[in-house]
Amino acid sequence: MGFSTDAIHVGQEPDALTGSIVAPIYQTSTYVQEEVGKDKGYDYARTNHPNRKALERTVAKLEGGQSAYVFTSGMAGIDAVFRLLRPGDHAILSQAVYGGVFRLTTQMLAQFGLEFSYVDTSCLDKVKQATKANTRMMYIETPTNPTMIVTDLAAIAGLCRERNMTLVVDNTFLSPYLQQPIALGAHIVVHSMTKYLNGHSDCTGGAVVLTRPADAEKIYFVQRSAGAGLAPMDCFLISRGIKTLAVRMERHNSNGMAVAKFLEGHSKVKRVIYPGLASHAQHELAKRQQRGFGAMISFDLGSLEAAKKLLNHVCLCSLAESLGGVETLISHPALMTHASIPPDVRKQIGITDGLVRLSVGIEDVEDIIADLDHALAQV
Repeated sequence: MGFSTDAIHVGQEPDALTGSIVAPIYQTSTYVQEEVGKDKGYDYARTNHPNRKALERTVAKLEGGQSAYVFTSGMAGIDAVFRLLRPGDHAILSQAVYGGVFRLTTQMLAQFGLEFSYVDTSCLDKVKQATKANTRMMYIETPTNPTMIVTDLAAIAGLCRERNMTLVVDNTFLSPYLQQPIALGAHIVVHSMTKYLNGHSDCTGGAVVLTRPADAEKIYFVQRSAGAGLAPMDCFLISRGIKTLAVRMERHNSNGMAVAKFLEGHSKVKRVIYPGLASHAQHELAKRQQRGFGAMISFDLGSLEAAKKLLNHVCLCSLAESLGGVETLISHPALMTHASIPPDVRKQIGITDGLVRLSVGIEDVEDIIADLDHALAQV
């Protein structure tokens, strides 16, 4: 079946009991057992429930994985993945990684004997130089948040096979519709389902998609033991959102390109970072690796003052953290999503005070451009 068909039907079959085209929300905390030691497949909602199991089937299918587990947030899922490591292990992460991942690894997980290096993973030589005898995992964002650096996943996957490392890819920015990391050699894919998979900014959720049974067993153990599995209502909302993922991503993709071209041609904008533009350093790689360029754009206005003026004068674009919703969201990474990263590190990886991140929605693109044009006139 095609992607759109799978998104609508896999894990979302009509209810077997009533024929309801939409499966019910199992809003219960526990399940009555037929007798001691015998249940109907479920015993307690923290361990599992039908809505969670259905969503996990959908996400695994769309990413081409063998299994998937869904969590209360993207960060909960990412934390579960890093629990595959053991004290003394080393992991390499993309240099411009999401601020929450930087905070998790440097301020929490490092206390438990794990070692992390942050490397420009778009340069294979730098990755090779950073690899050690105890390197067990490669954690890649592509494109990176918010610097939009693209990593050659097939090349990194080859290195991981050669050196027996687990390749983890955060596919949040593109969704499985625009990029298939497992097909390029990834072992694990993570998502903040809060973003494009849900698409409507009305719940949080995370997903971990696995290709190896041993990893899946460990991730499920973390999910049920730590109690971070996604609740029934949130599973229902994300399952509903996924049904329109393909058509939403097509609109996000076309709107993103139009807005990027507008920004690149504006005199007030110093630099636009969008893989769909020929000016992007990894434009050709993105063309080969991705089905489309997405709707995440970063652009630099040259100073904090200029960025604040723009952000304080947008009307249609909503000043808020997060991304991937049907509405256009705009943010200031240095003061918002990446504020936990020290200023010197932000400067080193290209998160300047004038950098603005834009998540282009699916509104009429003329209205998005008009709003940005109005705000830029105030700069």
